[in-house]
Amino acid sequence: MDVSEGTITVEVPEQPEQGAGDAVFYNPEQELNRDLTVAALRAYRERAEAEGVDGPPPRSYLDATAASGIRGVRAAAAGFEATCCDVDPEAVDLARENFARNDLDGEAVHRDANALMHEERFDVVDLDPFGTPIPFADAAFRSARTLCCVTATDTAPLCGAHFQSGVRSYGAVPRNTDFHAEMGLRILLSALVRTAARYDVAAEPVLSHSAPHYARTYLELTSGAQAADSLLEELGHVDWCPDCFWRTARRGLIHDPVTECPDCERPTKPAGPLWLGRTHEPDFLARVRTHVDENEMGASRAVGRTLDHLDSELDEPTHYDQHRLFGNWSAPAIGMDEFIEELHEAGFEASRTHYGGTTFKTDADVAEMAALFA
Repeated sequence: MDVSEGTITVEVPEQPEQGAGDAVFYNPEQELNRDLTVAALRAYRERAEAEGVDGPPPRSYLDATAASGIRGVRAAAAGFEATCCDVDPEAVDLARENFARNDLDGEAVHRDANALMHEERFDVVDLDPFGTPIPFADAAFRSARTLCCVTATDTAPLCGAHFQSGVRSYGAVPRNTDFHAEMGLRILLSALVRTAARYDVAAEPVLSHSAPHYARTYLELTSGAQAADSLLEELGHVDWCPDCFWRTARRGLIHDPVTECPDCERPTKPAGPLWLGRTHEPDFLARVRTHVDENEMGASRAVGRTLDHLDSELDEPTHYDQHRLFGNWSAPAIGMDEFIEELHEAGFEASRTHYGGTTFKTDADVAEMAALFA
């Protein structure tokens, strides 16, 4: 079947059920992800040109696990020298045909992605595999010069729902918490920052977001042991109470956990190491916003809403679910706008999040919120 996104049209196999069968994989629910990628690539190149960084602006782009090649074709349409790589020869043929049918220059290679990334360098490397990206991360940080874009679709391990799998894949302790979207994103960032640091590379997130079935981040790369060390200082742990939802976040790779909740005196659970720093750069986010084109992007409204929510979101490492809190307090929930406003009036910072209608961030703790609303 033919699929149109942006200014391009590609052929993908019929897939009545998402990911079913042996056909080359295509996920229609990732259009927001791909639209945002195009806007981010353009913004990153524009920023490099405006700031006059050493060397030419980023041009070469690798879609390391290309499948139909739709990411690479869209990057080529955005003016990048795109390469699509896949171990499936049918996927490579399809990507090559999709470059040709859109009259775009682009290369499709039949290779193991890790082998290619160890041999060649690209300005931008994009990892969008099925499941965890970690098997490709080492090679990606050796290959990428300036930007590494990473999607993880194994949300259950990331968020702690599949605990042992999360520990194995990410070298961290995830927890299935009321802030599971934040847990997944920050476990992913922690693993990527630690992987890059092994090669004396600082991988700093300039844009990140969570969606129901994936987490996505864009990491700007800077070479140097000192730069890498500075990012490791943003790693730490969260102690969380599954009963009353109290939590505390503290930086440091060596963790001395709070084992008893100070509010309800029940056992807590530690998680980490997590990335506790900011997940996006405000100036870059604003620049990306200018490249969201409603005439070119089918998911432009959803992309715009995501960026707007990110822009107003507090820089806190966890969030709360309002309905869960009111359920714990055996109190009727009030409207979110009224709830946020009452927190502001009480002198606290508070904001909605980009990934849930009843989720919010605040610098108030559970006891302080209970005193206002319970």
